[in-house]
Amino acid sequence: MLLPHLLFSIDTSIDTFYLLFTAAWIGPALVASGHAVIYKRESRSASIWVILLWLLPALGVLAYVLFGVNRVERKAARMRRRTPRHRTLSQQSGEPGTHFAPLARLVGEVGGRPLLPGNSIEPLLNGVEAYPAMLEAIAGAQRSIMLASYIFDGDGVGAQFVAALSAAQQRGVEVRVLIDDVSCRFSRHPASKPLARTGVKLGIFNPPLFPARLHAANLRNHRKIMVVDGALGFTGGMNIARRYWRDSPDQAYRDLHFRLRGPVVAHLAEVFCDDWAFTTGERLSGEKWFPALAPAGGMLARGIESGPDEAFGRMRWAMIGALNAAQRSARIVTPYFIPDSTLISCLNAAALRGVDVDILLPEESDLPHVRWAAFGQLWQVLDHGCHLFLRPGPFDHTKLMVIDGAYVLLGSSNWDARSLRLNFEFDVECYSVELGAHLDGMVESRISQSRPYTLAQVNARPLAIKLRDGVARLFAPYL
Repeated sequence: MLLPHLLFSIDTSIDTFYLLFTAAWIGPALVASGHAVIYKRESRSASIWVILLWLLPALGVLAYVLFGVNRVERKAARMRRRTPRHRTLSQQSGEPGTHFAPLARLVGEVGGRPLLPGNSIEPLLNGVEAYPAMLEAIAGAQRSIMLASYIFDGDGVGAQFVAALSAAQQRGVEVRVLIDDVSCRFSRHPASKPLARTGVKLGIFNPPLFPARLHAANLRNHRKIMVVDGALGFTGGMNIARRYWRDSPDQAYRDLHFRLRGPVVAHLAEVFCDDWAFTTGERLSGEKWFPALAPAGGMLARGIESGPDEAFGRMRWAMIGALNAAQRSARIVTPYFIPDSTLISCLNAAALRGVDVDILLPEESDLPHVRWAAFGQLWQVLDHGCHLFLRPGPFDHTKLMVIDGAYVLLGSSNWDARSLRLNFEFDVECYSVELGAHLDGMVESRISQSRPYTLAQVNARPLAIKLRDGVARLFAPYL
């Protein structure tokens, strides 16, 4: 009698364990699947997550918790609901009197900020022009300095920025510096440590609760913003690092930054203040940070913030609208080119309408896997009449779009999912024949020095290279 009873007890224990294990597997997988089905913006993304959750239940749930849930969006939304946001509503909103009027309306509807007249925007070519101009502005600051950078290294030219910011603070200027956690965590010589030692008020954007919180590799603050005395602004694609400067051990990266004056500078300050409040809880306000801004030129301009919070998709909308507005030419300069299917369709539609669509990429990349993914889908735009050019020489980090020589989109955004879906970005649109013609000529000059890359060359790649690039392309949404 003892043996049957023992076997029955073992069977019961096994059944109980099996039921508990099944419940522990099915419960979280069901919850995570429901979350993906309800909250994922794209059906393909939701489908992939649901499949992963049920094929690899334990690992799938863990992966979804780490990578699939956008905590920054919810935290940012709560923060911004609690704090009033600066707006330049007192400024007169402008409107271009050309075929760009519908584009201006579109960006206004999705971006929420007015298009402001009276601005001056000056391009600064490479670190050799941008860094001295920025250091001069810091040295001349009298009241306040806001500086946000995705990467801010503390060696080389970065040490000059640290010293200049420290000196400004010592003479009574209010200084706030915001650096993304990726720079602090992965740079060999992050500026965060020397800045903290000097007493400069420093914010670290979205640090992980513990190193295993790997989802923090996404949702980065990729913006590059500096505002001095609330009246002089700098933005574009340039980080603060020696690889953009002449003392780089390699040839310095090439890039394009911009100096801005006029009412649009308030848009730079607003975005910085929102990010600073989100990161530190301190709300910057008053004349010191937001003085009255007089006209400084004749350009219509507007700041566009985008990110995985309520600003989701704004830059993508601006790109789509600009391509649809193009009548003669669309020139795109970007270091990373992995557009989604909608942007590919817009590029092709523009080319099929007779618009000259020129895409300029660097011949050499700092991220080989991103280059592989880009080359894995270039045929999709080359097959319909877009023109592609590869610029030789040092890596070109420029981010720029010029439409019809009269509309300019500049800033931190790349043509990839990381910029358009996962990171916080800041760009400026400008309606100006003066600036547009100048930058259009600059891109044309670069194209004349570059190598055309054709559909025949794409098709002639060895099979092994095609397979490598095709596999890399599968991970395009996460590169």
